[in-house]
Amino acid sequence: MKVLITGANGMVGRNLTERLAGDQNIEVLAPSRGDLDLLEQHAVKAYMVDNKPDFVFHLAAKVGGIQANISKPVEFFVENTLMSTHVIMAASEAGVEQFINLGSSCMYPRNRELLCETDILRGELEPTNEGYALAKISAARLCQYIADSKGVDYKTVVPCNLYGRYDHFEESRSHMIPAVIRKIHEAKQGSISEVSVWGDGESRREFMDVDDLVDFLLLTMNDIKKLPTVINVGLGVDYSINEYYQTGAKVLGYEGSFIHDLTKPSGMKRKMLDVSAANKLGWIAKISLEDGMKKLYSYYLNSND
Repeated sequence: MKVLITGANGMVGRNLTERLAGDQNIEVLAPSRGDLDLLEQHAVKAYMVDNKPDFVFHLAAKVGGIQANISKPVEFFVENTLMSTHVIMAASEAGVEQFINLGSSCMYPRNRELLCETDILRGELEPTNEGYALAKISAARLCQYIADSKGVDYKTVVPCNLYGRYDHFEESRSHMIPAVIRKIHEAKQGSISEVSVWGDGESRREFMDVDDLVDFLLLTMNDIKKLPTVINVGLGVDYSINEYYQTGAKVLGYEGSFIHDLTKPSGMKRKMLDVSAANKLGWIAKISLEDGMKKLYSYYLNSND
């Protein structure tokens, strides 16, 4: 079985590629950007025809933080729309019948605490990353149109926030959990008694270990027909920002205190996925927050040796 993974050098892609590589019955196609530019339509078409994958995981995307999304909305909208359109259409035209498209929780309307699959296009998007969100929605809809018209299995998986191996820890690129680990580690190493937390720390967020998402993606290879058109994948529980810092302190053995910088924004009060559809398939996230942070801290230490 040939499995194509776009975005194989990203966090999800690298973890998925490594897991699939251990299966002798699977040939993994994991082209780098240098091997295949997804913005080049003819190149993508030719790659699909030449390699004839049986299953595609479309994970590639242009991603960035809030400032990048605000300052370059054209790039985030156009590049993500083109990449997804090229990959999805080329797969369809090459006769690929099984396709998983990775979505994003930013596809959902803003200011909703519980995000259900049926909520897509039912409200205003978050303006700070609207371009990226529109591109993701377009890809999900295109998969749905192709599935409906051709009778193939083109599904979209929407994960909650992720962390894990191959995550970024640099201040300019890190998301919350890697940032928490880096900040607490630096404070411990520097004997700094206080760590600053943006806002009041009461906002709640849902972060899942990337290994749990990979488990679900592997499940889709056998059960793709059972999946709805769009399906959320997450913990089904969330934690406050303060709880993430407290867990980080426990994992790292940090005994200092946390102070809240109320001049910084706290963000939305809550943002959690409704994962009841995934749970009905018999899937549930297995890795606890403490265990996941232990794994990530070990990776951080090893990657900084």
